[in-house]
Amino acid sequence: SIVEHAPLSSEFMKNTAGNQEAVTTASMSMSDLPYYFKKMNQMKKKYASDLLIHIGFEVDYLFGYEEFTRDFLNEYGPQTDDGVLSLHFLEGQGGFRSIDFTAEDYNEGIVQFYGGFEQAQLAYLEGVKQSIEADLGAFKPRRIGHISLCQKFQQFFGADGRDFSAEVIAEFEAILALVKKRGYELDFNTAGLFKPLCKETYPPKEIVTLARALEIPFVYGSDSHGVADIGRGYNAYC
Repeated sequence: SIVEHAPLSSEFMKNTAGNQEAVTTASMSMSDLPYYFKKMNQMKKKYASDLLIHIGFEVDYLFGYEEFTRDFLNEYGPQTDDGVLSLHFLEGQGGFRSIDFTAEDYNEGIVQFYGGFEQAQLAYLEGVKQSIEADLGAFKPRRIGHISLCQKFQQFFGADGRDFSAEVIAEFEAILALVKKRGYELDFNTAGLFKPLCKETYPPKEIVTLARALEIPFVYGSDSHGVADIGRGYNAYC
């Protein structure tokens, strides 16, 4: 599956703050879409005798911009085979802020805004719940991406970053209950293993254990942003 980051709403981008590289590099542009579909469909045909290639999008859940996302999916969803719904932005200092650009940017824009790392965790997990419940139309992705991305910089925040409180665990359990109720699946994302301040999968082992107890299906994802990263960490999934 090749699921490139879908374009962001131009209005949403105007309401972002912090390091703008985090926004401008977060997705393809609308003008990229024709080439993306042309190139991906060429690859599907070229390798059809050897590989079943799925194409689609990793779609950002954007608070307050559900209509934009629904319209986008209604227009382009029929051309896709797969998709992931992920959360990368939260309301923060000065506007919407990226949660996964740098530890310093996350601390300044999100953690301090919410009053601490645990509070930022809870805000992120609440956002994931909203994404699961959001009405994004018939082509809404059924796989929820990296539900513990808020842990990407956990070691930057010391022991408090890794030790889940009872309240945080309860939020993860609420997310899993919603995923189970809707018949969705989860991304088993190995990228965190290779992040120097994370060193764990998204989600980590204890959350995976809770999900398996509910018989929630996982789909392996390397979250590769380059050829060299394709397939990384697959043994952790196996």
